[in-house]
Amino acid sequence: MVMVNCGGIISKIIERGTKMSKREVIFIFFLSAVGVQLCAAEEVQWLGYLSSREASSIVGDMGSQGLKMSSERPEGAELPEFKEEKPFFYEWLSPMVENGHLLISLDCSRAGGVHDLLYIDSNGDGNLNDEEVTEAYRTESEHSYFGPVRVTFEGEDGPISYHLNFRLCDHHDRTLYVYPGGWYEGEITVGGEKKHCVLIDYNANGAFNDKSIEAGKCDRIRIGRKDERDTKYVGNYIEIDGDYYRPEIARDGAYIKLEAADDIRFGKVKMQEAITEFSAGGENGLFAVRLEKGTGELPVGKYRIDYWAIERKDEEGSTWELKGQGFGEKGDFEVNEDGETELSVGEPVICSLGSRERDSSHYFDQGLRGELGERISLTRSGSRPRAPKLHIKSADGKYDRTFNFEYG
Repeated sequence: MVMVNCGGIISKIIERGTKMSKREVIFIFFLSAVGVQLCAAEEVQWLGYLSSREASSIVGDMGSQGLKMSSERPEGAELPEFKEEKPFFYEWLSPMVENGHLLISLDCSRAGGVHDLLYIDSNGDGNLNDEEVTEAYRTESEHSYFGPVRVTFEGEDGPISYHLNFRLCDHHDRTLYVYPGGWYEGEITVGGEKKHCVLIDYNANGAFNDKSIEAGKCDRIRIGRKDERDTKYVGNYIEIDGDYYRPEIARDGAYIKLEAADDIRFGKVKMQEAITEFSAGGENGLFAVRLEKGTGELPVGKYRIDYWAIERKDEEGSTWELKGQGFGEKGDFEVNEDGETELSVGEPVICSLGSRERDSSHYFDQGLRGELGERISLTRSGSRPRAPKLHIKSADGKYDRTFNFEYG
C-alpha cells in the first residue's frame, strides 16, 4: 500500500515556494492528490454480507418485527392465483423501500393445512403475481418457518440484496414474525490494530444504522475479537479499548467509517455506592459506566438505563448478584455537562407475593421489582438460589407450618 503524508507535502510546497521547479511542483501536487484519495479510501472499511436461516443462532442479538394479519386483499395489487380462498396478507415495514413497506401473502398448499406458502414483493413494485412462491422448510401444528428469503432494494450505486427469515404463528391472531436473515462482518483497522466488526439489523427493517433510546428500535455493532459477543448499540459514539470514536455506518451495512471523537463532552451520573455495574444506552450508543464510589461519566445526551448490578460475597465466599433490567420510560435520564445526574436505582427492591386458588389448591408467586419498575434477578455463584420457604401461622397459634417453595 502506498502511504503519502499529505500534510508534509503541502508544508514543503509552502516552505520552498518559487524555489521549486515547475516539474517538482506538478509532481508534488500529483502525489498530494493521490494521497488525499488514499487517505479518504482508508476511512471507508468494507464488510462482507452473509445470510442464513440460522442467522439469529449464529450471530445472536437479533430482534424481530411482529406483523398483524389482514384478510383484506390489498387494493391495486396484482396477485397470484392462490390455492386458498382467503389467504393472509401482511406489510413488512422498511425505510429501504420507497413506499415504506413490502407486501407479503401466505397461502396453503392443501385445504385445511397450515399456511406453508409465502409470497413477498421482493422487487418493491407493489405486486405479487410476478414473484416466486417460497415453501416452508418446516411446519408444525400451528407454526410455519420460511427463509432465508431474498429481497432487493434500490441503492444509489445499484441493487442491494437483503434476506429475511419468517415464523408464522398459525393460530389466534396469525402473527407473522420477521427476523433478519443477513448481516455484515469483516476485519477492520482501529487505532492501527486489526479487529473484527459485525453489523446487525436488530429491528429487522433492512437498514443497519438505526439509532434510538429504545433498545428494540436501534441496530447493533460489535468491534473486537471474532469470538467476542460484546454487542453495543449503533449510536453517535462507540468506545473501543478506552477510546471514543464516531461511527458512520452505511444505511445498507456495506461499510463503516470511524473518526476519533476527541472533542466529546461528558457529564457525571451519580448513584448508590453499592452498585458495582451500570450500563445505559440511547442515540449516543451503549456504554458500561466505570464507577468510583457510585459516580461515573457518560457523553452528554439522553439515555435509558440498560441494567444495574450489585455484587457481594457471603460468609462462605459465595458471590451473590442483584441485577435490575428491563426499564421502560421511567429509566430515561439526561446527562449534562454541568452538575450531576442522580439516579434512583439499586436497593431496596420490592418483593411481592401473589396467590391464587385452583381445585382446592393454593399457588403462590414471588416477584422482585426495582424502584423504577425494572425486573430484578438474584443469583448465587451465577445460579438461581433455592426458593424461599413459606411459614404460615394462625392468630391463635394452632396452625403453624412451614412449606418449601419450588420454581416452575
